[in-house]
Amino acid sequence: LFQPSMIGMEAAGIHETTYNSIMKCDVDIRKDLYGNIVPFWRTTMFPGIADRMSKEISALAPSSMKIKVVAPPER
Repeated sequence: LFQPSMIGMEAAGIHETTYNSIMKCDVDIRKDLYGNIVPFWRTTMFPGIADRMSKEISALAPSSMKIKVVAPPER
């Protein structure tokens, strides 16, 4: 999920894809997007995925940006 190159795929990880998507949005809504990341695909049901996603996106985003990954169990 985070390093597709480990299985021979030339794709970005889910954190990079999420970051790139946010960066393509209007600068005025990026703060809201960074504060409301909701992973919803099946593979995000692994324990600790929200913490890992938050850590990885925090490494890419501006240091002043508050990152919040919301991962309720019923997703």
